[in-house]
Amino acid sequence: MNWREYWNGPHPIYVNQRHHELHFQLIARDIAALFPSAQAVVLDYGCGEAWTAGDLAAKCAKLYLFDTAETVRAQVAKRTEGNARIQVLDEPGLAALDPHSLDLIVVNSVLQYLSRQEFVDLLAMAKAKLKPDGALALGDIIPEDANALSDTLALLDFGLKGGFLFAALGGLVRTAFSDYRKLRDTLGLARYSQAGLLAILRENGFAGARAAHNIGHNQGRMLFIARPA
Repeated sequence: MNWREYWNGPHPIYVNQRHHELHFQLIARDIAALFPSAQAVVLDYGCGEAWTAGDLAAKCAKLYLFDTAETVRAQVAKRTEGNARIQVLDEPGLAALDPHSLDLIVVNSVLQYLSRQEFVDLLAMAKAKLKPDGALALGDIIPEDANALSDTLALLDFGLKGGFLFAALGGLVRTAFSDYRKLRDTLGLARYSQAGLLAILRENGFAGARAAHNIGHNQGRMLFIARPA
């Protein structure tokens, strides 16, 4: 199994419904704060389940949703059907987007599952699809010196503040014996130093900077905002 196959199937990432709801509410709030205007055309690359896509679409002119997992795309397309501001894209649909037509591309909690070449390919796509003054948001980047303990503490803090601490503790036990943990141990997760990530951006035609606040609850991870150079 690889990461794409894992996300294409059932995966018990959320410890309970409260965790699920708060997670997506927080992600939606932080992503919407990146929208340059209510007229923005936005791509959420690696959108996942996109439970708050309707809320995001209400704050921009057009929201494209893309995920490499076919089952996820199908579920999102069914759930968002009828919303004229939302379009779910497969690989050919993503490739067919007009050049330099996007104001913002959000890539949140994705880079850790990509190889270096896949990251470079993503940057080439972003360079081709963003407007000259558009922005690329790379969120939830794992620092080079991070470890599993930092993620654990972030989840427990989120659970304490969100009212699901005991469920979070139980979820950590389940995760320790899950396919996710096995894949994390065998495939690993991509990690970046701040300087290393900025260097990759420069090498691929972007000027970037680290933002003060990451997307989501885990402020031990990083958000970078980059623009075509």
